[in-house]
Amino acid sequence: MGNAAAAILPEESFKHTSSKSQVQPSPPAETGHNILFVTSEFTDLIKVGGLGDVSAALPRALSQHHSVRVLIPGYRQVIQSGLPIHVVGKLPGHGAIPPCLIGQITLPDQLIVYVVLCQQLYDRDGGPYGDSEGIDWPDNHIRFARLALAAAKIADGVGVRNWQPDLVHANDWPAGLTPAYMAWRGQQVPCVFTIHNLAYQGLCSPESRVELGLPEEALHPDGMEYYGKLSFLKAGINYATHITTVSHTYAHEITSPAFGCGLEGLLRRKADEGLLCGFVNGIDTSWQSQSDPRLVQGFAPGQWQGKQANRRHVEQAFGFAQEEGPLFAVVSRLVHQKGIDLTIEVADSIVAAGGRIAIIGQGERALERRVEELSGRYPGRVGVNLHFDETEARRILAGSDFLLMPSRYEPCGLSQIYAQCYGSLPIARRTGGLADTIEDGVSGFLFREPTTNSYLQAIRRALNVHRHPVLLNAMRCKAMAAPLYWHQSVKPYDRLYRRLIERTYDSFAVAGRRAGTCVR
Repeated sequence: MGNAAAAILPEESFKHTSSKSQVQPSPPAETGHNILFVTSEFTDLIKVGGLGDVSAALPRALSQHHSVRVLIPGYRQVIQSGLPIHVVGKLPGHGAIPPCLIGQITLPDQLIVYVVLCQQLYDRDGGPYGDSEGIDWPDNHIRFARLALAAAKIADGVGVRNWQPDLVHANDWPAGLTPAYMAWRGQQVPCVFTIHNLAYQGLCSPESRVELGLPEEALHPDGMEYYGKLSFLKAGINYATHITTVSHTYAHEITSPAFGCGLEGLLRRKADEGLLCGFVNGIDTSWQSQSDPRLVQGFAPGQWQGKQANRRHVEQAFGFAQEEGPLFAVVSRLVHQKGIDLTIEVADSIVAAGGRIAIIGQGERALERRVEELSGRYPGRVGVNLHFDETEARRILAGSDFLLMPSRYEPCGLSQIYAQCYGSLPIARRTGGLADTIEDGVSGFLFREPTTNSYLQAIRRALNVHRHPVLLNAMRCKAMAAPLYWHQSVKPYDRLYRRLIERTYDSFAVAGRRAGTCVR
């Protein structure tokens, strides 16, 4: 991403966006439909975590079946991407939500990204959700309501020229008000809402109702009321046409008190109604061990010279001696959810067994300090890089024998899939997407409880496999054949979209016949 400010081309005539479009839903078509994908992150332009990866990869995969356009906030990083932004529309304010322009970026691969241009909300130092110290912006409820309201207006045929979605796909709490605004305005366009991580709710005070221009019903439990606050995530769940999440197991887990974050009753009801399902995330095709240009040397299953070349690079980068003992990787945000404290607790046993641990990632300062202390205790055996770098992360995965991923919960997870691509066997807790993407004893190792004892049992199994090269290499080959790429993972989304759009079209057709009118 470049540092030069993008050229924002001046406003055109907005007569075409000044009133609601009269376009009716398109009839079912083999050639696809118009899909608006609403997200707060998009890896090409701005990324914090896995949401950015999914938001960049899934629309591209869907573009093989539909006309897909992405809507994101106009953060400073987006404006400074160096890509031209054509202003294609403008939208009024609502409550305390300021008016905005809609810009359009056409990426080199021709994917169109709409940008919500509102300098007072998005032109800031820091990240999408908070300042450079990691403190949330106090007006996040306004910032992401602006995103959601823009999506609802575009779905209503207002804001962009000659394009209107047949379906809106909103992602996680920042887009949670999208289906709510659509429902409160009586819009008929179906809206899919995907939960990427239920733990992040997007909470604000009930007093924000006036600022956000919410109806009275929003304050009720059947709206977005959540233990005395308002939850953007709950709004998405309550008002969406259909809810998805990012793995089959996580879709089941969140209907239980252990994983439901206080929303398990609502989610269980949605599941019983057939309105909640899980689709495992895929990965993009850049994750190929034979052709990835970021690796020191590529390699194919069964041809391990390239894996050894990456291993030597990792040993040098972390100050490890060149030896044949097992090399463990941690490629992760350093946060409680990821079980980093559990890895710290088992590190003594790993080192005692002749293992080394290479850690790359950043996150909670307390955990950063603890892994630095661990490295100081075991120089030459535990290495830490707190400055995340995509190239180095890929080389660590390619050079390692095992990936440590003892997550307390994991809606889908991508690191374990990336590791498998490069023949690094994940050692992970049997939860969420980890349970769906790792075959225990075949493409990795699973354990049940988030405890050191349960974790150590899986590590000992891995160490035993490492002592038997034929078995180790067989598992590596199985792992490298396991990952799903987006061209495969996109199929259930395509089926869901077509079903919802067809149902909406049928309901319009019935209403048209009753009224004696023709619906195209």
